[in-house]
Amino acid sequence: MAAQDSPADSASAGPKPMTGVMLAVTSIALALGTFMQVLDGTIANVSIPTIAGNLGVSASQGTWVITSFAVANGVSVPLTGWLMGRYGVVKTFVASVIMFTVASFLCGISWSLPSLIGFRILQGLVSGPMIPGSQALLIMIFPPNKRGTALAIWSMTTLVAPICGPILGGYISDNWAWPWIFLINVPIGALCAVLCWRGMASRETPTRKVPIDTTGFMLLLVWVGALQVMLDTGKDADWFSSPAIVVETLVAIIGFIAWVIWELHAKYPIVDLSLFKSRNFALGTLAFCLGYAVFFGSNLLQPLWLQTRMGYIATWAGLVAAPSGVVAVILTPFAARIMTKVDARWTATLSMVAFALSYFMRSGFTPDVDVPALVWPMLVQGVAMCTFFISMVTISLNGVPGHQLPSASGLSNFSRITAGSFAASLATTIWDRSEAVHQTRLSEVVGATDPAWLSAVGKLQAGGLSHAQAVAAITNQFVNQAYLLSTLDFFRVSAWLMVALIPCIWLTNKAMSQGGTHAAAD
Repeated sequence: MAAQDSPADSASAGPKPMTGVMLAVTSIALALGTFMQVLDGTIANVSIPTIAGNLGVSASQGTWVITSFAVANGVSVPLTGWLMGRYGVVKTFVASVIMFTVASFLCGISWSLPSLIGFRILQGLVSGPMIPGSQALLIMIFPPNKRGTALAIWSMTTLVAPICGPILGGYISDNWAWPWIFLINVPIGALCAVLCWRGMASRETPTRKVPIDTTGFMLLLVWVGALQVMLDTGKDADWFSSPAIVVETLVAIIGFIAWVIWELHAKYPIVDLSLFKSRNFALGTLAFCLGYAVFFGSNLLQPLWLQTRMGYIATWAGLVAAPSGVVAVILTPFAARIMTKVDARWTATLSMVAFALSYFMRSGFTPDVDVPALVWPMLVQGVAMCTFFISMVTISLNGVPGHQLPSASGLSNFSRITAGSFAASLATTIWDRSEAVHQTRLSEVVGATDPAWLSAVGKLQAGGLSHAQAVAAITNQFVNQAYLLSTLDFFRVSAWLMVALIPCIWLTNKAMSQGGTHAAAD
């Protein structure tokens, strides 16, 4: 992510904009590319119990399917600028789509969890250029006076995909087979690659030989990978009582320190850490990452809880999550207009308050919670989503010199995506550990010799169950109750974390949006 011209700028002096049918077809193809990449970040969320069950692993191990993709996608982002400058935006984008399609096919034919995780890592690594590439190419093919339309198409695609992801993933898991959540990318990816190449092969952007920070990139892979593996496997290995976890932690710490030192002194750093000298960028990125981490963790945890403990099928777990995306799609165009006139700190505060309210509402769930009670908090979350991404990007990039904007945007997105992948691992770990604490407390209150326990066992036996079956049924209710209490704790803490981020936002300087909605979901 060394400072360099953005692909869109490089394309400004290129061929004339497209018109007519060719413009429509190419726009749809580019939107499909964006849709696939964003969709794959959410489609597996509601399918984790199904995938884990079919592959014979626990649901917590199944979350590696999500974290492996997210962290691989995050570390590939810094290479995007170099790839586009070296090979051109069109070639980079089309090659990324083709490799993503192949990786999706490999995910679909996976025979075990390790193979699926390996192919998901590949899928994440090759998908880095897809979102920024589609954005740059949409801007390039539209006339200057219609670039707002291009960015609207792009922004809406990035919002619609998260809505479709849980619903589509749930429907496929319930009615087909989980491999199809990846195999559906194959025809879409092939069509996208063919249409984009046919329409834009002659519109390649200028290329130039630019140096790449190989050492910095390898150090980045080492420390991020070691930290992610430590977070994913720590719970099963009993954390620091395991020598492997200790080694992974040391590798992550040493690798991070070495990476920071190298990047601060490299002539062409892959990540320009000098950007953190800007107060707006440092505090804005911090709030962005923490806020997104809480958001990502909650979006993973709720469908997992609904399916494993509340008896929901994957389709219904996806439908419960969908309203937040629908509200975001409806409100985002209005929010974007308002933000050109209002300080981004106010809209960022609104989003944090709405997130906090949504989590507070969820912290009041009861064992017999119904669908409307589950949906209302998601509607409130949609209000938060419509301003969160735009506001945080606006604050973070405020005051960054023009020649550093590509680097700043890349660094911000790398930090956000990586924070989300770490949060996914931490969320399930915290959830399980909190459940164990609550189960212990419940067992202390109602023991095997307690009259209430004996009475419940007696009633179940009178209903035809054996003593062992009755005890198992009551124990299962204890476990469900413990997981409910753990879920409520998670949402309650999430709400307070969002509130705590508000002062961080107001320590930054005033920031006004200049139509920067296109950066929202890079």
